[in-house]
Parts: sequence; structure tokens; C-alpha cells
Amino acid sequence: MKRFLNTLFVTTQGAYLRKDGETVAVKVDNEIKLRLPIITLSGIVCFGNVGQGPVSGNVLLRKEQYRVSENEKLSAPIVRSILAGKLSNSKTVLQRALRDHADKINADPVRSAVERLDSALLQIEAEASVDALRGIEGDSAHCYFSAFDELITSQKGDFFLKLRSRRPPLDRVNALLSFVYTLLYHDTRAALEAVGLDPAVGFLHSDRPGRLSLALDLMEELRPFFADRLVLSLINLKQIEGRDFQTMDSGAVLMKDDARKKVISTYQKRKQDVIFHPYLNERMHIGILFQVQAILLARFIRGDIDGYPPFLWR
Repeated sequence: MKRFLNTLFVTTQGAYLRKDGETVAVKVDNEIKLRLPIITLSGIVCFGNVGQGPVSGNVLLRKEQYRVSENEKLSAPIVRSILAGKLSNSKTVLQRALRDHADKINADPVRSAVERLDSALLQIEAEASVDALRGIEGDSAHCYFSAFDELITSQKGDFFLKLRSRRPPLDRVNALLSFVYTLLYHDTRAALEAVGLDPAVGFLHSDRPGRLSLALDLMEELRPFFADRLVLSLINLKQIEGRDFQTMDSGAVLMKDDARKKVISTYQKRKQDVIFHPYLNERMHIGILFQVQAILLARFIRGDIDGYPPFLWR
């Protein structure tokens, strides 16, 4: 039986975590503030300046992962599958908006984006070059986010997305997206490490010092249906408001601490939602899905299955 486990979020700067027997102990100012059984945790997310010890993994699996990553003929099918999942799920997010909120949104740009994503799905099937696939991914992301603003149906004066901005986010929607993507990034990293893969060596995202490229790869198919819809719910249901943000002198827009905690809580609750996995023909909690996809990726790299099956949201 699969179990949905909790994630420990550490937001206090200067906190020190260590393994103590079968528990994780959190110490602040030389005083233990929290102790949790390891068996109840799926991951730990730390904010601020973070240092960590070395991570071990499955050496044979990682050697095969590195071999595949260096061979475009072997890595292109993985990239193609990742993009098929991302584009399909992005399209479904837009189609759901057309179906459920047709009276609240400007449908034309959303329909146009759906058509362009359909074309991109056909394009990736014909491409063998990883660089060409990356180009299609970039164009498709721009297309998707060009329609994203139409999916915001309330608080339009405070929340809007004209252009995707990351470092730093320049509006409230970008700030929300970046923060939720950070949470998802930590979850995919934990899932990959748990199955023995190296989260730093990806296929779609090229290797770069300090970047966990495979964690970013695994995020791609999960972002639209999970992270993006969570952001839209927070805004449209008015769980997050304009006053929850502050604008810095540099123009960067940041969430206040209370808002971050609210988003983390909602993120954790959403992971308890149940979805259907078409490939496995099984229902499961979203919180388990990250590890399921990591396992499927590891199985493909080992040669146990013929292709990597992305999660396709229906």
C-alpha cells in the first residue's frame, strides 16, 4: 500500500537539522524545537542560506543515467515524453478553463493557445534533435503563458500576468508561480534522490553548476495541472490577496511571511487530492505522484520498460 507522507518545511534561519536515531531533530539556538519520526516524512524543505552533507545514490543506476544524458539518441525520447506530458497537461488546463468558466474569460486567446499547443504536440513527434525539442518547449511555454492571464477571474486589479518574470518576479502572479514552483522543485528532487537518480543531471534541461536539471525536467509535466492550477485557485478563491505582497525598491515583488505559510499549507493539502494515473490505471494521492514518476523514469533508464510514460492529466 502506498502511503502519503508529510513534508517538513523549515523557515527559521539558523535552524540546524540532524538525524537522531530514527527521528529528525530540529535545533534552534542550541535548543531542540521539534523531533519527528523519519518514517512519517517524504522530504524536508529549507528556506534561506542552506548547507547540506553529501547525498548517496544507486551507483549503477546513476552510471546509466550519465551514459544516457551524454547520448542524444538515447536522451531525445525522454525529452519527447517529458514535453508530451507538459504540453498535454498545459492544453488540458486551458480546456478546463474554457469548459468551466466560459462566461468569465475571454475565450479567443485561450482557444488560440490550445490550437498552438496541439500543433506543438505534433511537432515534437517528428523531431529527433534535443535542441529542436527545447526550442519547441520554449515557444510552447510562451504560448501557454500568453493565455494564462485570461484564467484569472477575480482580483484582476491586483493579479495579472503580462510576461513571465523569474529572478526577480515583477508582479504578484509571477511571485506566486515562482514560490510554488520552488516547492515543487524540492518535491521532485526528493523523489529522484529516493529512487537513486542524480537530480543534477537532466535531459531536457542542460547541466549547469548549482542547478538540479533532472528535478526541473520532472517538474515540467507536473507544473500545469498541479502548480499552475493551485496558483489560480489561490487567486480566484481570494485565499491570497494583493496586501499579502510587498514591492521592493528594485521592483521585485515578494510574498510576506504569513502569505508564504498560507501557500505552503494549501500546497500540502492539495497533495492529498486523489488523481487517476492513466498509465498505471490506478488512483493515487498527488503527493505520491512525484515518486511514482521518478520510479518510472528510473525503470526506463534501467531498461525495464520501453519508454518513459509521463503523467497525463484527464
